Amino acid sequence: MPPDHSPFAAITGWGKCLPPISLSNADLSTILATSDDWIAKRTGIRRRPISHVAVSELAHVASARAIACAGLDPKDVELVILGSCTGDDQMPNTASRVQRSLGAKHAAAMDVNTACTSFMYAFSVGSALIRTGAVRNAVVIGADTLSRYMDWTNRGPAVIFGDGAGAIVLQGVAKQSGIVGEVLGCDTTDRDMLRINGMNTYPSDMQLTPGTISWVFNGPEVFRQAVTGMVAAARNVMNKCAISIDDIDLVVPHQANLRIIESVSRRLNIPRDRVYANVERCGNLSSASIPVALVDALEEGRISARTMLLIPAFGGGLTWSAHVVRWGPRVTALGTCVLELPRTDKTGLDLVRELRTRRETVRPESPP
Repeated sequence: MPPDHSPFAAITGWGKCLPPISLSNADLSTILATSDDWIAKRTGIRRRPISHVAVSELAHVASARAIACAGLDPKDVELVILGSCTGDDQMPNTASRVQRSLGAKHAAAMDVNTACTSFMYAFSVGSALIRTGAVRNAVVIGADTLSRYMDWTNRGPAVIFGDGAGAIVLQGVAKQSGIVGEVLGCDTTDRDMLRINGMNTYPSDMQLTPGTISWVFNGPEVFRQAVTGMVAAARNVMNKCAISIDDIDLVVPHQANLRIIESVSRRLNIPRDRVYANVERCGNLSSASIPVALVDALEEGRISARTMLLIPAFGGGLTWSAHVVRWGPRVTALGTCVLELPRTDKTGLDLVRELRTRRETVRPESPP
């Protein structure tokens, strides 16, 4: 192997960005036929962050914090990958806006969209490009603002999703670290059971109307497929790595909802105290779910040097993935970043009511 190739891509930096405002179950009960008790029993979710800015701004702050954590200068970043299904524009890619905001002028930039698994797919892509020697480092981001595209009259998805961003920095190393094993897949047979129809794009000024958006969301079937898909993927990747669940220190699954997480842990026969969940306060952050959970787990002391992680995920499409990841020797930041989101006086309920009003304003008349 040539000397500029690295056999592994270690996580050397991490950061998250959650909007400063959130939407509680009690808030939702004022606009939907639901209650805190109904939502909590079915999903384990109590509140979810709601963004007042475009997804690129969340991604910018999260990635800037990750770069500072890694002790890198943005000018030394060689690749920016954004995993998201709610990019600012259809074209050009949103990663290029993040790259420009970071000042990472020497970096390549690309988007990856596999719905809720977007970050994990991007993680695989970034790691592979480092291992081949195409780049020496990469910033991998998971960020989504599904509130902008939500049908706030449809209780099924409306109680589930939140907004946020998480990011990691990958750098080539010789010692085993980062992705140890991975499996990726997509079951297209039922791809239409989780789908957003009429999805427009939003520029960074957030001024365009959302148009007519409707969700296809078969909750019970999504639940079944998510559990089945994540369990099968987890077993597959462990077999591929010739390890058992006893070799895993912590499972960090996609934070779809608490009942899914608990079902996955039971089927994998892993104690609940070795499964991380932040879904109660974050909801399902889509592409941001896993990177935000990783940062939270680090901050809570659940990840230490050389921790072995199992990360199963599931998303629309129906995409699935599972990764075995070895954490590196460092769990403290080399630097900090003072970048913050712009302030707002609005509440999460204010934002949702504005979105509902704009959607109703542009709803077309029924055809004759």
